[in-house]
Amino acid sequence: MTDERNIIVENPFHTARLKPIRKGKRPPKLLAVVHQSGCTGCEVCIAGCPVDSIELVPGPNPANPQFQQTVEIDLARCIGCQNCSQDCPWETIMMYESNDAFSAWGNETLFSELYVEETKIDEIKDQYGLNAAEEAPTESSEDAS
Repeated sequence: MTDERNIIVENPFHTARLKPIRKGKRPPKLLAVVHQSGCTGCEVCIAGCPVDSIELVPGPNPANPQFQQTVEIDLARCIGCQNCSQDCPWETIMMYESNDAFSAWGNETLFSELYVEETKIDEIKDQYGLNAAEEAPTESSEDAS
């Protein structure tokens, strides 16, 4: 019997990776998770986040990305302050114990650009032209000789 589950990893090419990571030795007791099925993408939560851990997820139509957009919270940067859950007019952001937040994220996240299936990393590399760059060091070593 094979395991058909998808492995989710951080998208190393997302612009959020340029932002500072959460400081501290221990994770916060609570982490915020967006229940995207009820999120309208109104962006109210973004204004109240003191560590800029909430990212917009564009809607499914590339010609109109603001239509049906949602938000997601970068669990690696969330400090558990609860501002977003209190600010959300639709009550779609819930706080979870740190140990449970990743399971809740998996159940409640419909679309993510911060965390992607491991199999999509190669597609993202191709999109940014990074697979060709991996071959560059061998070429430069040939030039040196």
